[in-house]
Amino acid sequence: MFSTPTKFLSPAPYLLFFSMLVLPLVAGCRVTQAPPEASVAMSPSAPPVAQPVPPPQPMPASVVTTPPVAQPSAVTDVPPAAIPAVRMAVRIKAGITQPYTDSKGNVWLADKGFEGGDTIERADLVITNTTEPDIYRSEHYSMSSFSWSLANGNYLVKLHFCETFEGITGPGQRVFSFNVQGHEFKDFDIWAKAGGPLTAHIETVPVEIKDGKLVITFTSNVENPEINGIEIIPQP
Repeated sequence: MFSTPTKFLSPAPYLLFFSMLVLPLVAGCRVTQAPPEASVAMSPSAPPVAQPVPPPQPMPASVVTTPPVAQPSAVTDVPPAAIPAVRMAVRIKAGITQPYTDSKGNVWLADKGFEGGDTIERADLVITNTTEPDIYRSEHYSMSSFSWSLANGNYLVKLHFCETFEGITGPGQRVFSFNVQGHEFKDFDIWAKAGGPLTAHIETVPVEIKDGKLVITFTSNVENPEINGIEIIPQP
């Protein structure tokens, strides 16, 4: 008897089926497993190269070696023009802001030359013992000094006083000292010297100017010092 021969199936269909399943998987693995580009970026970079430090620039020779040019002193540039070359009479009426001309035609300068203090005018007061009552209707008080530039030589200084303050009612209530170019007047009391209030009194002091300036200093003892006018008259 003849047996039926065994039939062997051809492997071609199986290989084709297998290749259709496997090849896309292999292709996908190649795509997804491609080496990432980040690995290149994460590789260690080369250390930075140190830049050379430029040497310090030298200071300009003019700055280092040339000293500043000294400016001329203001004191040496300005000549002492305040000291007059010719001796002239000076009259100052204390306490006013405009020049004053007396009955003899003498011009009195407005209040100046005083250091410190204040001024006041008391118009229409009746002043006795004078032919020029207007001189005593204003005053400078509480000053510490008076100074005036003069040509060197001999002068007669006249200091005009009058007690016109209503707060002074008797002697001893205004007492002060003053010094005229070294001539000392201690415990000067206007009321006592003049014999009462609203009465003119003049102190006359001969002086010699050697340094181009007259200086009068005032010191308070009781109440403030005061003065109404100053005359400076050249002498032979």
